[in-house]
Amino acid sequence: MTPLLPALTAKARHTAHPPPATCTCGQGEGNGTVLADRPDATVVRHGDLVAKAHAPETDPAALATRLTVAARLPGTLLPPLHTTPTPLHGRLVTFWPHGTPVDRDDPDAAPWEAAATLLARLHHTDPASLPHPLPTMRGPAKAARAVARLHAAGPHPAAPPVLRAWRALPPWARAEAPAPGPPRLCHGDLHLGQLVRTPDGTWRLIDVDDLGAGDPAWDLARPAAWYACGLLAPEEWTRFLDAYRTAGGPAVPADGADPWQDLDVPARALTVQTAALAITKAAAADRPLDEVEQALIDACDRMSRTTARG
Repeated sequence: MTPLLPALTAKARHTAHPPPATCTCGQGEGNGTVLADRPDATVVRHGDLVAKAHAPETDPAALATRLTVAARLPGTLLPPLHTTPTPLHGRLVTFWPHGTPVDRDDPDAAPWEAAATLLARLHHTDPASLPHPLPTMRGPAKAARAVARLHAAGPHPAAPPVLRAWRALPPWARAEAPAPGPPRLCHGDLHLGQLVRTPDGTWRLIDVDDLGAGDPAWDLARPAAWYACGLLAPEEWTRFLDAYRTAGGPAVPADGADPWQDLDVPARALTVQTAALAITKAAAADRPLDEVEQALIDACDRMSRTTARG
């Protein structure tokens, strides 16, 4: 158990039941439930409250801005209980209402339409309408960090095609230049683990750590990459893309034109990011790559032999 964990658990319990006790939510939950305990995030649930300790390098002002945005968009993003993060053991802590995550054991119940509709709604938010200047969406920076970790891990036989595919990307996708086009409000790390169902039965996006201004196509890139790598069924990709277009999402053409003219570069970048992390984790565990991880490496090898669009 990390030193942070008991302190975060106590903070969650105290926040759920501030003295004098005015709330009965979560009575009998004991010490709470650990939802995640990683170097970049420690998350604890106590009753109907979730406390999250963010990554050590988190910028306080940027996080506060992201919390304020989430509070202003409660129909799209899960709103925090407070818009000012709380310091704890050198980390910044935020508090959230609990929501039910996507059931990973039931792929047929994956809320692709809800995810696409929420993204379209998020992307239609005018950054200029928000009270504070938005930080940059951190998607490309996270991809660059994954590649840096791959370099730091030392030589690996699967690394060369991943690094070749990375070098073939334009500078903006490697976080070396601003993204092209007018910036939109973006989530920055969209996957099905970033959705929860609220008590009223509707879905919300969670995790504001990467929220900011950038290219909205990045938010479609992970499912696009999975589809291109054969890891997402065509019908699921179609459900997602059609729902996004129906909701008027601006990241791809609305008239049925080829979406890959906008999705190609972000999808390649997310493929490289995921492959780089897969190799790093496999090397750290001293194990061979599994079938899914090898599919990502193979996709990078194919990508490295063609030119990215954009």
